[in-house]
Amino acid sequence: MWDFETDQEYQSVLSWADDFVTSKVEPLDMVLGATKEYDDPDFIRQIRPLQHEVKERGLWACHLGPELGGLGFGQLKLALLNEILGRSRFAPVVFGCQAPDTGNAEILAHYGTEDLKKKYLQPLLDGEISSSYSMTEPQGGSDPTQFQCRAEEDGDQFVINGEKWFSSSARYASFLITMTVTDPDAAPHQRMTMFVIPTDTPGVNIVRNVGVGSEAPGEGTHAYIRYENARVSKSNMLGPRGQAFAVSQTRLGGGRIHHAMRTIGQIKMAFDMMCERALSRKTKGELLADKQMVQEKIADSWIEMEQFRLLVLRTAWRIDQYNDYLKVRKDIAAIKAVMPKVYHDIISRCIQVHGSLGVSNELPLSGMLLSSYVMGIADGPTEVHKVTVARQVLRDYEGTDQLFPDYTLPNRKAEAIAEFGEQIEREVENW
Repeated sequence: MWDFETDQEYQSVLSWADDFVTSKVEPLDMVLGATKEYDDPDFIRQIRPLQHEVKERGLWACHLGPELGGLGFGQLKLALLNEILGRSRFAPVVFGCQAPDTGNAEILAHYGTEDLKKKYLQPLLDGEISSSYSMTEPQGGSDPTQFQCRAEEDGDQFVINGEKWFSSSARYASFLITMTVTDPDAAPHQRMTMFVIPTDTPGVNIVRNVGVGSEAPGEGTHAYIRYENARVSKSNMLGPRGQAFAVSQTRLGGGRIHHAMRTIGQIKMAFDMMCERALSRKTKGELLADKQMVQEKIADSWIEMEQFRLLVLRTAWRIDQYNDYLKVRKDIAAIKAVMPKVYHDIISRCIQVHGSLGVSNELPLSGMLLSSYVMGIADGPTEVHKVTVARQVLRDYEGTDQLFPDYTLPNRKAEAIAEFGEQIEREVENW
């Protein structure tokens, strides 16, 4: 049982990872461009040796089971590791656990044929190729029942037509995992089927690469894709026909834990900046650290950060205990709902303490602030997750048909008198 103290053996692993990321990985954020330019000579020269070092330490893709070349770490161990990896955008690539590849690998491992695993899964696990998850559409994101991209059966193939929006990493991907409508008249969550589609398939056209925030036009990593009579074999189907919604859940539970802990890594970096700034900057004759309003920002940030971290770790622990994401659905939705707020609030305070330097492009804070909004949209918007939390909570309660509920004070008093009235009367008589 986890008791707020990591066992010594695994702590040594975390300590190595911490030193390794600090000294060898974080500097790459300053000198390399995109995290998935696998054919770029600078990428190969800088990243491959680090990946090899991670593999030698046995920490490569450790979210995977031994049958797939990983260590099969539970979610709690992964959470603690991802807290470290979250400090650098290149760290997940170096450790073989970058999104969306991790989730796509899980889908392929569970639902892919042996041929698909050989062709796509193994190179993905080896870090030789990257992938994209192509789900969201221009007219629908959080509600898959609005999707219109169609796959129509034609002999031993499906012909795909439609559009997908914000397909992550499609620019660099060797293949896409795509959710398409195959049975439009079926029940809402049984209309769609999942396919593996090679990106060089005729008819797979990237309309444009969409950036986030200050990314240059056309240089973003989220693609707007148009499928125009793109043909794919029936053998490229992932899971049963009409079960794409269920298949998609394979990649979401653990992924949200990883996102949350990496976010904590980012938050901690900002918090450290804020504290150092408060102890360095003077105004009106005293340090910022001596200003009560700055102290309030530091206190509120530390409390929020620790509360969120413990909620995430508890959720990871519960996943390991139950080995069933459905039993922890409420917890997972809760961390996804609270993550963008905590991220936003702490980064905002950090910016305020830094003043003009905080909003400048000489600190990463403005980009981190934008990322907080991204976290409120990616993998389902905050509003959807709050609804999930509420519905899951309410399952443990029942309503009443009484005009006044049992918990009103008059009713509780009447119940108490009914339960203890005779005893109280006897005690009064004895007095």
